[in-house]
Amino acid sequence: MKINNKNTRTLQASDSKTFIKIIDQTRLPHELIFKDLYSLAEVVEAIKTMQVRGAPLIGVTAAFGLALALKDEASDAYIADVAQQLIEARPTAVNLAWAVNKLTTFLLNNEPKVRFEEAWSFAQQMAEDDVRNNKKIGMHGLQLLRTHKKHKLNVMTHCNAGWLATIDYGTALSPIFLAHDAGLDVHVWVSETRPRNQGMSLTAWELSQAKIPHTIIADNAAGLLMQEGNVDCVLVGADRIAHDGQVVNKIGTYLKALAAFEHNIPFYVAAPISTFDSNFIGEHQPFEIEYRHPNELLMISGKNNQGMMESIEIGSSPALNPAFDLTPAKFITRVICEKGILEPQSMGDLING
Repeated sequence: MKINNKNTRTLQASDSKTFIKIIDQTRLPHELIFKDLYSLAEVVEAIKTMQVRGAPLIGVTAAFGLALALKDEASDAYIADVAQQLIEARPTAVNLAWAVNKLTTFLLNNEPKVRFEEAWSFAQQMAEDDVRNNKKIGMHGLQLLRTHKKHKLNVMTHCNAGWLATIDYGTALSPIFLAHDAGLDVHVWVSETRPRNQGMSLTAWELSQAKIPHTIIADNAAGLLMQEGNVDCVLVGADRIAHDGQVVNKIGTYLKALAAFEHNIPFYVAAPISTFDSNFIGEHQPFEIEYRHPNELLMISGKNNQGMMESIEIGSSPALNPAFDLTPAKFITRVICEKGILEPQSMGDLING
């Protein structure tokens, strides 16, 4: 994607193989800050604090984190310890564990003396694969958007599943970017996505950079807009997709799916195959729903009248802050991945195949 008309990726690996450069997404949209990460500890902290976020991006970031950790030691036991630290940083998104486990398995088949170089090359290839897969998702999703045959297409999103959640293109926003480039008249309803406001802070910022028409809405306004006929489809990403088509995504996704189902509005999920979890089926959930600190709900950050960043307290009662929810397959119209457009109930065939 472009920032100020300059092609930019969310993660850049240094030529010296000593650090990776990320965008600190906690500072957007007010400040564009690039940050260099030199160590495993810095990578783990960046993932935990959501300086990097989005299932595909944290997977690639974790792979580079594992590589950075091997500069000084590369024993089997050390790799296992590093892998566990990375996986525990954000336990709900399957891409993180997928990337770490895939790289770990690969490294254990190599001699310790070459593991750092092999890990770095492996992480770089993961990044390139992510870009290629996300563009394919965009092309398949564009086919779906074209079927609506509207003079002006109103798409609703939730959270941020755009370029900032991946290395480039994004998942749920990739079809929207390509539709805009193809000349389709697309308008996006951007759900704010409380409590961290990834929709308002990140998705809206991305769409602004791409000059795509959009409007920020309160999370609770989604149902009304659907009821009034102002939404043609809903397009979201995913942090984990089950064998039977259930989808784990940002808290609030389930409510939008319910409203879309009630009003016969297509509800699309866009995600790479690395998000599919063959161990997740029915009530068997081999993961935990992440609950984050209550202060994310009770505090809000922004710029004050002096242009300085400031956090203020907006509540003091006990608060519960789940980060994700679970949407049953029956509420999902189609799943878009790099392989094509799928019915959610056919996830098992793809996973097993």
